[in-house]
Amino acid sequence: MSVSFAEIRGSAPRTFDEGCGTRVVLDHIMSKWGVLVLAALSDGTLRWSELRREVGGISEKMLASTLRTLAADGLVHRESLPQVPPHVEYRLTPLGRDLMDRMLPLLGWVADHAETMVARR
Repeated sequence: MSVSFAEIRGSAPRTFDEGCGTRVVLDHIMSKWGVLVLAALSDGTLRWSELRREVGGISEKMLASTLRTLAADGLVHRESLPQVPPHVEYRLTPLGRDLMDRMLPLLGWVADHAETMVARR
């Protein structure tokens, strides 16, 4: 059973209002790079270079910034392994996995309909 936006807002007054934390979270997880980084990590643990390849077109600076933000939000875990050369791995936290269980159907919808929608422009 689906829930309406009005029901979500009704259960928590001021949810999604200007200045509400929900808008900050939406900005982090629904930004172009945030979505793509989370989607890449939904397939498993990745090293920096693997993640950069998976998220084609992202600069090193933007990848670093996006990973810092998602880690601070508790969605991504960063693990630095004591090796030479340095070895850093990224993976979804349980919270990040829960998010992606919900977001992957949306990404599937986008993949199914993007071509048709873009062709209409």
